[in-house]
Amino acid sequence: MSMDMNGRVALVTGASSGFGEAVALGLAKAGAKVALAARREDRLRDLARRITDQGGQAHVIVADFTDEAQAQRAVRETEAAFGRLDILINNAGVMYLEPVATADLGRWRSMIELNLLGLIAATQAALPGMSARKDGHIVNIASTAGHVSNPLAAAYSATKFGVVGFSEALRKEVYKDNIRVSVISPGMAATELRDHIAVETIQTTLNKTADAMRQLTAEDVADAILYAVSRPPHVTINEILMRSTDQER
Repeated sequence: MSMDMNGRVALVTGASSGFGEAVALGLAKAGAKVALAARREDRLRDLARRITDQGGQAHVIVADFTDEAQAQRAVRETEAAFGRLDILINNAGVMYLEPVATADLGRWRSMIELNLLGLIAATQAALPGMSARKDGHIVNIASTAGHVSNPLAAAYSATKFGVVGFSEALRKEVYKDNIRVSVISPGMAATELRDHIAVETIQTTLNKTADAMRQLTAEDVADAILYAVSRPPHVTINEILMRSTDQER
């Protein structure tokens, strides 16, 4: 048994590509009204057209989630456009990999602001409406790097361990308001995420590793998210940890 998505309202952050794009399409196909938030307006407009051409409803929100005020504005715009917010998919994120000893702290700061603080800000903005209605679902995208730390990924892992820890504490704070909290932790996936790596040698090495395996697709991860948000109201999928069958770590 699954929950009916018809008429549910979802906000997907980082919707311009990858997991966000795929889950937005999946939610719209299942009948949800979808707010699409990211920085790249042209991609959001294209995605919104694809959704509406298939009979769905979509609303574009251009926002930079490194700015907590913009993250909170995205929630308010969703509520203004569709009347409420039922499902928040906190997906926006980047991955900057480099050694601790020589890391660009400005780059790491922006990653922390996006991967963790932007997620927290959007969540905070979504809670009043969800609490008032005693209904809501917050899905936070973490990573296998939020469970296993490896060299060159110190700060990235710190953000994703942070997402996992934040989500569990949040769940214990809001479950009495019938707000569900889920964490999705994907492994190596074929998305733009590795394009963000500024150190060319690290990017090249990681791409070679990824190309040698059957990577997760954005649709694989979207399927996991859709499974979590479509469970009956009395069921919460606390976490899905998923890897390519070929991935060791």
